Amino acid sequence: MLLGGAAALFFLSGVSALIYQVSWQRILGLHTGLGVFSMAVIVAAFLTGLGIGSHLGGAASLRLDRLRSLRAFAVVELGIGLAALASPAVYYDLLYVRLGHLYEGAVLGSALHFLSLLPPTALMGASLPLLARAVVRDSAAAGSTMGVLYGVNVVGAAVGALLAPWFLIPELGLRGAIQVGAAANFVAGLGGLALVRSLRADAAREGETGRGEEPVGVDERERPGGRPLGLWALLYATSGGCALSLEMVWFRLTDVAVKSTAFTFGSVLAVFLAGLAVGSLLGVPLVRRVRRPLATFLTLQCGLLLYSAAAAIALVSLPADWAPYAWFVEYWRGYEGFALGRASDPAMLVRLYVAVPLLLFFPATVLMGLSFPVLQRAVHDDPDSAGFKVGLLQAANIAGCVVGSLSVALLAFGTLGTTGTLRLLLAVGIAFAALGVREYGWRSRFPALAAALAALAWAVPGQEAFWLRLHGVEAGTAMVAEDGSAVVSVRPMGDSHWGVTVNGQGHSWLPYGDVHSWLGAIPALVHPAPRRIAVIGLGSGDTAWSAGCRPETEHIRVYEIAAPQVPLLKRLAAREDPPFLRALLADPRLELQVADGRNALAHGDELFDLIEADAVRPHSAISGNLYSLEFFTRTAERLRPGGVMCTWAPTPRIRDTFRTAFPHVLAFAGGEILVGSRQPLEPAVDTWLERLHSEPVQRYLGPAIAREIQRQLRAGRVPPGPPPRGRDLNRDLFPRDEFVVPAERGGTPALW
Repeated sequence: MLLGGAAALFFLSGVSALIYQVSWQRILGLHTGLGVFSMAVIVAAFLTGLGIGSHLGGAASLRLDRLRSLRAFAVVELGIGLAALASPAVYYDLLYVRLGHLYEGAVLGSALHFLSLLPPTALMGASLPLLARAVVRDSAAAGSTMGVLYGVNVVGAAVGALLAPWFLIPELGLRGAIQVGAAANFVAGLGGLALVRSLRADAAREGETGRGEEPVGVDERERPGGRPLGLWALLYATSGGCALSLEMVWFRLTDVAVKSTAFTFGSVLAVFLAGLAVGSLLGVPLVRRVRRPLATFLTLQCGLLLYSAAAAIALVSLPADWAPYAWFVEYWRGYEGFALGRASDPAMLVRLYVAVPLLLFFPATVLMGLSFPVLQRAVHDDPDSAGFKVGLLQAANIAGCVVGSLSVALLAFGTLGTTGTLRLLLAVGIAFAALGVREYGWRSRFPALAAALAALAWAVPGQEAFWLRLHGVEAGTAMVAEDGSAVVSVRPMGDSHWGVTVNGQGHSWLPYGDVHSWLGAIPALVHPAPRRIAVIGLGSGDTAWSAGCRPETEHIRVYEIAAPQVPLLKRLAAREDPPFLRALLADPRLELQVADGRNALAHGDELFDLIEADAVRPHSAISGNLYSLEFFTRTAERLRPGGVMCTWAPTPRIRDTFRTAFPHVLAFAGGEILVGSRQPLEPAVDTWLERLHSEPVQRYLGPAIAREIQRQLRAGRVPPGPPPRGRDLNRDLFPRDEFVVPAERGGTPALW
C-alpha cells in the first residue's frame, strides 16, 4: 500500500519535471539565444540544480525518520509547484522583458540561468532521497524498491515529455503547460501528507527498519555495501556522462532523420525516458538474484555502448535499396520534410517518430535503466542511510551528465563530429571492460566485451559517409559539415541546382531566385536609401545578396546560428560557381556573424534601415521565436527613423501578428511577403520601379530576377482593413503556428 501510493505520487512528480524542462528551456533560450553555448548552459544549469538538491536531500534524510522524511517530501513537492506557478512571471516577465540586458555577457548570463533555476531544480533533486528514506524498510529490498520508485518516476517523465509539445503547449501555451505541471506537484504534495497515516500503520505492522536477508555464498565485496561508495559514485558519474553524451548524439541523429520539427525534442526525450523506465522496472524482480553487482553493472554499460555503435553502423551499412530501409533513404533524400500536424499520414508518423528512435536507441536505454536497481542493490546495507546514498549517487550521476552534455555540445561535436564522439564513448566502454578484467580476470566476459567495443570503434563510419547516408545521397555528390550548432548539407537538386539543408530540413537553394530574392530585394527597393541592413538567416545567401541590390547600401550584417553554412557555401563557390554566390561572399559590405539573430538584435544598440527575417517554415523547431508579436515589436525598436522590416508570412496568423506589431504595412506576393514600418508607407509603385530599373540595380540582379521582382512590386498594396483583434496571434509563450494550432480556433481569416 505504502510503496504503491508513493510510486503514484512520484509518477506525478516525474510528469511535472519534464513539462518544466521543455517549457523552461524554451523560455530561457530567449534570454541568451538558441546557440549551442546557450542551450548547453541551460541544460547544465538545470542538471546542476538537480544534483545539488539530490545531495542536500540525501544529507537531510540522515537526520529524519521515515515519517518526517515523508512529510518533507510532501513539502518539497508543494514547493516545486509554487515555484513553477511563479516561473513564467519570473523567467519571462521579469528576467526577460524587464531585465533582459543582464544577459548580454556570457558569464553573467550563465550565472543568472543557474541562480534562477536553482530553487525549483534543487527541490526536484531532493524528492527522491527523501521519498527513499520514507519508503525503504530493509536493505534487502532497497534495490527493488528504488527500482520501482525510479521506474515510475521516469515513466511519468516520459509522459510529461510527450504531453508538453504534443498537447499542452498547443492547447494552453507555455504558461498553461506549466500550470498543469504545478497541479501535478500539488497533488503529489497533498498525497504525500495523506500517506503519512499509511506509513504509521506500515511502521507499526512491519517494524521501523531492518537489514533484511543478505545474499549468501558470495564474496564479501559483492555483498551490499561491500565496495566503497566512492567507487560506485565514480562509476555512476561516468555512466551519467556517457548517457547524456549518447542522448545528444541520438537527438542529433533523430533530428536529421525526421527533418527537425518542434515535436522532435519531446519525442526523442520520451523514448529515451521510456527505455530507462522499462529497464528499471524490469530490474525490480531480477535484482535480488544479482550476485555480482559490479560485474552486472559493467556489463550493462558495455552492452548499451555496443548497441549504440551497432545501430549507427547499420544506418550506413544497410543496402539503400533494401525494401524495409529504402523508404527512409528516399525520405532523407527529399528537400521537404514531413509537415507534422499539417499532413495526415499515420504510417509516416509511426515510421519517423516511433520506429526511428525505437530502433536507434531504445534497447540501449533499457540497459541504462537496468543499471539503476543493480547499483542500488550494491550499495544499500542500512535502510537508515538509503536516502543519503541514493542522493549522493544521483548527485554524482548528474555531475557526470553535466560534464557529458557540455563536453559534447561545446567541444566534441565541433572537433570530433558525431561519429568521432561515438568512438570516444566506445573508448570509455573499453575502460569499463578493463575494470571488469581487473576485478574478474581474463577468463571473464570482459576481454571479449573489450574486443567487441574496439572492433565497433574501428567500424564506425567516417563523418562524410555517415551524414551523406542520413541525407540520402552518395559520396561525391554532396557536401556536408557539422559542428555543435547544426548539421548542414549542400546537395544537388537536379541539373545545376543545389539545396541547402540544416538538420535535414531544406532551407534554401541555388541558383538564386524566387521567394528568397523577393524577400531581400523588395524592401530594399521600398526603402528610400537602405544604408545599413541586418538579415536573420543566411541559408544559400540569396536573401542577403538580393537585399544588397542598392548602391546606397553600405553594410549588410547577416546573423546565422548554423555555423557550417558559411564554409560549405565557400566550398560550393570554389567548386561549382553558382551565379552570384561568389559575388556575395566577396562583397566587402557583407559581415557574417554566427549568432542567434533575435538575441543579437535585442542586446545590440545599433539601428538599421532594413531588417530582414529570412524565410523559415512556421512549423520548424523554434520558428515561433521569429514569428511572435514580441519579436516583431522588439525588432521595430532597432529600426532607424523611416526604417522597414520584412518577413515571410506564409500563414494568416503570421500576417495578423505582423500587422498588430507594425502600424503601417505593405503586402506583396499575395500577402506572403510583408514590409512594415512605424512610419507611414504608401504603395509608390512608380518610385519602386524607377529604383529597380536603374542601371546599377539591373546589373546587380540580372534581367531574370529583376523581371520577377518587377512583377511583385506592381502587385504591392496596403492590406485591406485593420488587423483582426483577438488572442489568436503568435506569442513568445504561445507559438501557435510552430505547434500547428488550427487557425480557425481564433477565427483568423483565410488568405487575402
